[in-house]
Amino acid sequence: MTMAPKLERFTSPGKGNGLRATGRIRKGEPVYSAEPLACCVSNKAARQVCHHCFTRCESLLRCSQCKMARYCDTTCQKRAWSGHKRECKCLRSLLPRIPTDSVRLAARIIFTLVHLSSMSPQKREGLSQLAAMLQLYLQQEVPNLTQEMTLVIPPSCQEPLSLIAKVTCNCFTISDGELQEIGVGLYPSLSLLNHDCRPNCVMVFEGTKLHLRAVQDISPKEELTISYIETVSLTVDRQRQLEEQYHFTCHCQRCDSQDMDGLMLSGDEAAWRPMKEALPRLGELQAEFDWQAVLEGCSSLLLPDGGAVPDENLYKLRVTDLALDACVHLAHWEEALRYGEKTLPVYRQYYPDPHPVHGVQLMRVGKLHHYLGHIEETMDTFTQAYEIIKVTHGSAHPLTCDLRGKLEECRAELSQPSSSR
Repeated sequence: MTMAPKLERFTSPGKGNGLRATGRIRKGEPVYSAEPLACCVSNKAARQVCHHCFTRCESLLRCSQCKMARYCDTTCQKRAWSGHKRECKCLRSLLPRIPTDSVRLAARIIFTLVHLSSMSPQKREGLSQLAAMLQLYLQQEVPNLTQEMTLVIPPSCQEPLSLIAKVTCNCFTISDGELQEIGVGLYPSLSLLNHDCRPNCVMVFEGTKLHLRAVQDISPKEELTISYIETVSLTVDRQRQLEEQYHFTCHCQRCDSQDMDGLMLSGDEAAWRPMKEALPRLGELQAEFDWQAVLEGCSSLLLPDGGAVPDENLYKLRVTDLALDACVHLAHWEEALRYGEKTLPVYRQYYPDPHPVHGVQLMRVGKLHHYLGHIEETMDTFTQAYEIIKVTHGSAHPLTCDLRGKLEECRAELSQPSSSR
């Protein structure tokens, strides 16, 4: 694998292969960019995101054959067809069932490899056979590639499919500008990045293009790390997720010290336990877009609190975030702002700057201030967000450009006489 000049492959103690800096990398510096070998829109975003350019759209054209793929317009649909036609045939054979994201991505990886012109005829033939096997596999709708392959795949074919299962485990979640999951992709050049619960790099996306950026100063020969998971969780929960999904035990400084666990569990357990127990059901209501029920559930948990549970409590933070989302979708702007303001000091603690999650949360609160006409508060909140986003996303990223435009708009409004606002 050819690395960018700033990176080199090395053996990371206790981790296997990794990537490290060949020279000094400054905070906010772009490290590497890559397009995916293969990618697909996630099932939960399939009705809101174009399956070619990964842009969110209110109205999408649906593929008339597989009934699953959706596109912004006929231009995106035509551009996608060369990659979609093999997949379309598989999806049609499954109707009305829908394959999981990992199975769909595995198929797309194979279809991509089959069409690589640099391959020898022998390799292309072998991959074509593997693609055919995977099509059979899709028709069986086996949910787990590793555990169940022996039920449907001959022993001689299990090793290649096991490899595909491992490949899909090394894929990255593709997110939009506001860090909401929209898809999954395989980026081979960055698959050597190891995990840390307090990483020195972050990944942001423009469509499907991945940008790796430094959020700390990195010294020559220092390993570059990212977080594979959401880091605002208890140590035991982070480690369980890493072991189940990525098959390793994390021994980073944060896991060994468990430094934030006490704060995340602060308050009276009798008061916060109902919040913890309610979160799975609230998540289901969110997935069903039943925002009124989400808000009612959150309010019933937060209003009787009486100060027994501090805002820093992990479960209270999650409930407050859900209440914020519900209020935004229901256009309850003042209530949304109250919930958003409560989260900001906690985000600052749990997402040390510069962190994209904190920056995006500041943007959300800033937009609420702006909508409600609080121009000075908007200016202050957007300025804080910009100081973070310009580091985590870079000055040319669409999100940064959008934020810069909003700041200019606020300056123009502030320069007007107060009587004309």
